[in-house]
Amino acid sequence: MTYLDVLRTAIFALRGNWMRSALTSLGVIIGIAAVIVMVSVGQGTQTEIDRMVSGLGSQRLDISPGSRRTPGGARQAGSSFFTLSEGDADAIRSEIPEVQLVSGSLRGSSQIVFAEKNWASSWQGVQPDFFEINGWTIVDGSGFEPQDYSGAGKNVIIGETVRRELFGEDSGIGQTVRIGRTPFVVVGVLNSKGQGGFGQDQDDVMMVPLETGRRRLLGAMGMPAGAVMQIALTVGNADDLPYVQGEVEALLRQRHRIAPGAEDDFSVRNISEIVATRTATTRLMSLLLGAVATISLIVGGIGIMNIMLVSVTERIREIGLRMAVGAGPTDVRRQFLAEAMLLSLGGGVLGIAIGVGGALLVGRFSDLPTALNSQIVLLAAGFSVATGLFFGYYPARKASELDPIDALRQQ
Repeated sequence: MTYLDVLRTAIFALRGNWMRSALTSLGVIIGIAAVIVMVSVGQGTQTEIDRMVSGLGSQRLDISPGSRRTPGGARQAGSSFFTLSEGDADAIRSEIPEVQLVSGSLRGSSQIVFAEKNWASSWQGVQPDFFEINGWTIVDGSGFEPQDYSGAGKNVIIGETVRRELFGEDSGIGQTVRIGRTPFVVVGVLNSKGQGGFGQDQDDVMMVPLETGRRRLLGAMGMPAGAVMQIALTVGNADDLPYVQGEVEALLRQRHRIAPGAEDDFSVRNISEIVATRTATTRLMSLLLGAVATISLIVGGIGIMNIMLVSVTERIREIGLRMAVGAGPTDVRRQFLAEAMLLSLGGGVLGIAIGVGGALLVGRFSDLPTALNSQIVLLAAGFSVATGLFFGYYPARKASELDPIDALRQQ
C-alpha cells in the first residue's frame, strides 16, 4: 500500500464512526488549548513582572534606616527614626569611585491647591541625581536650577496625574500652587510612567528640592540637620554591585561609629537580587503552568490509545481479511498509526485555534497579561504529533502482530 492509500483508508475508517472519533480528539483539543493559554499567560506574566521589577534598576542599591530596639526590648521600624544624612550620600559619592549616581531623598504627602481645585498627593524632596536614578524625565518645562537645591527654592515638578487633576488640558507651567501652606511655582511636568508594580499610580507625585522639602514641608517634624529618609545609588557596571555594596556598608559603619559586632543602623537593598529572584520565580511558574497543561494533553493521548485498542478489538476480522488478501504487518501498522495520527493532528489543529483565540480573549478581557508567539504554537503542534506517534504506536503494533487465521475465525 502506498502512503496515499494508507491515508485514504484511515480517513474512511474514522468517518465510519465519526462521533467516537470526535470525542476521542476532544482530549487532545483541550490539552493543546490548555498548553497554549497557560504558557501564554505564564510568559506574559513573567515579561510583565520582569519589566516592572527591572524598572527599579538592575545596577542600583537602596539604603534606608535600619530597625532599632528600644530600652524595653521592642523593635522599632527604620521609618520611625533618622540615621542617614546628606553627608552619607556625599561621602559615598566622593569615596567610592565605582558609584555613578547618588541621591538622598525625603518623602511625605500633602494637599496641593490651585484656584478652586485641590488634590491630595505624595511629594519627594530630591537631589539632582534622583531623576536619572529613578528613570524620570521631564516632558514639559524644565528641571530645578542649582540655586533651587542650595537655597531651598519654592519650585515644584509635578506628575501627570497631578497636572491633569489641577490644570486639565493646560500644562500648568508657571502657575503658582500651594502645597500645605507654602506657595510653589510649577516649573516642569514629569513624563508619565503609569501604574507601578504594586498597583500604585506612579504619576501621582510631586518633586521638590531636598532642602525645600526639609525646611518647608517637614519643618514641624523636628528632623536632625541634613537627615534623609533614603539614599539611592547606581553603579556604571553591574558586576561591581556586590563590591560596592560591601564598600558602602563598611563606609556607613565607620561614619556612624558602629562597633564591631554591633547591629547596623541602616539596611542596604540590592535591587538586582530582587530582579533575579522575581525572574526565577516567574520562570518556575511558567514551567508549572506548562506542566499542568501537558498532563491534560497526556490524558488526551491515553484516550486515543484506549480507543485505538478498542478499534483493534472490534476490527479483528477486518485485519485478518486484509492480511489474507496480501497486506503485510507493516501495512496494518501504518493504517492504525495513521488513524491515531489523524485523530491527534485533527485535535491539534482545533486545539491550536481554540488556544490562540482563548489567549487573545484572556489578554483582552482580563487583567492577566499574555505573550502569544509562534514558538508556543509550534510547541503545541509538536506535542500533537508526538501524542499521535507515542500513544498510537502500541495499538498499531498489536494489530500488525495478529495471526491472519486466528483473526478470520473471530466472530
